[in-house]
Amino acid sequence: MSELNLPQFVVKVKKKDGKDYIYDRLRKRFVRLTPEEYVRQHFVNFLIEYRNYPESLMSNEVHIEVINLKKRCDTVVHDKYLNPLMIIEYKSPDVIINQQIFDQIARYNIALKVPRLIVSNGMQHFCCTIDYENQTYRFVKDVPFYEELS
Repeated sequence: MSELNLPQFVVKVKKKDGKDYIYDRLRKRFVRLTPEEYVRQHFVNFLIEYRNYPESLMSNEVHIEVINLKKRCDTVVHDKYLNPLMIIEYKSPDVIINQQIFDQIARYNIALKVPRLIVSNGMQHFCCTIDYENQTYRFVKDVPFYEELS
C-alpha cells in the first residue's frame, strides 16, 4: 500500500484464501484489505492515538436509511450519550476529493444531522463544521481533537 499523509503504525495483516485482510480495531475483526480500508484504519488510528478520540465512541460501517435507501457511513463518532457527532467518509488515495464526494457525505448527514463532516483519501483531509441555525458550513484548518467536538 502507498504512503499516506497520516502517522504510520503497525498494521495487522493476514492472508486468507490468497486475499489480504487488515485488522479493524473498532469492529474487532479482520476485514478485506482494500485501498479505502487501508485509509480507514490509518485515520481511525490517528484519531484515537493523536486526537484523543475514545475508541468506544467510534463505529465503522454504520447502517443508516436515507430517503428509503439503505446506506453505510464509513465511520461515525459519538458523544458520551451515543449521539452522533461526526461522519467520516474515506476514499482510496488515488481518488480525487471533489464535490460529488461531499454530496455523498451530505446525503448521509440527512439521516444523522451531525455538526462535523470529514472526508479523507489518506493524503488530503477535509473537515467542515455545520451551523444548522444559520444554515451555513465552514471548513476548518485541521482535524479537531475529540474535546473540541461538543
